[in-house]
Amino acid sequence: MLVLFTDTDCDITPESAKKYGFELISMPYFINEKETKPYVDFDEFKYKDFYNMLRKGVLPKTSAISPKQYIEYFEPHFKEGNDILYIHFSKNMSGTFNSLNIALEELKKKYPDRKFYSIDTKAITALSYLIIKQFGEFARQGKTVEELLTWAESEVQKYAIYFYVDDLTFFRKSGRVNGLQGIMGNLLGIHPIIHINSDGIMTNITKARGKVNTLKKIIEMVDDIQEDIASYPIVIAHSDIEEVALELGQMLKEKYGDNLNIEYIVVNPTAGSHCGPNSVGVAFHAKHR
Repeated sequence: MLVLFTDTDCDITPESAKKYGFELISMPYFINEKETKPYVDFDEFKYKDFYNMLRKGVLPKTSAISPKQYIEYFEPHFKEGNDILYIHFSKNMSGTFNSLNIALEELKKKYPDRKFYSIDTKAITALSYLIIKQFGEFARQGKTVEELLTWAESEVQKYAIYFYVDDLTFFRKSGRVNGLQGIMGNLLGIHPIIHINSDGIMTNITKARGKVNTLKKIIEMVDDIQEDIASYPIVIAHSDIEEVALELGQMLKEKYGDNLNIEYIVVNPTAGSHCGPNSVGVAFHAKHR
């Protein structure tokens, strides 16, 4: 039997994990040195409370999980004679995958006949979520692990994301985005527009002044690389600014038609610790990243 795993950095909730048959790895965050594991230490992400804390000046931290924790997730399934496919957020965004490699080396010694496969979505949050939903549909259709791996080789790079952040404090602190040095600051009303490139790295590629101009610029960039966008699901994610997410969705519908299949989700708290509140992004099917 093949057991599917993903992680909470991909905006997968227990409900969506259950729907598509995934086991869920919790990626923690820290506030005042206290660790919180999403969907382990709480059942429901009360995102308004979380993002309001950040608005008041709280700066959460994130950290890699330990090899021991990965072993605790995977070993019960190896013991039962199952193989594992882990579809995860970008390896280039976290040192947690060093811990994963250490854990796998230990598990291979104990369970040499078991197989571990992984697929890097080269993404995080909404973009990973969009890709993982497709894998979940394929798994429900009974596709083999070989078919899933083959699809990933050619198709993972055909999904893209553009998003903007409202407060640069969080990304500047985390250092997770390339190219922010030229952005002058929040007082000027300038929003950096960020994408995730083919290496799974977040990069600031342009900027716009004001909300309306920023949303228009995102639509222009989506249009430049979208591929048959109306035939594929679209995910719009926000960090507690639903009204702007809905506005972006309406702009997409005005351009591509009211029948667009748009799902609105909230950015998970671990990723939200880096982007901060009032961020909005759209993930979609594209010619390339």
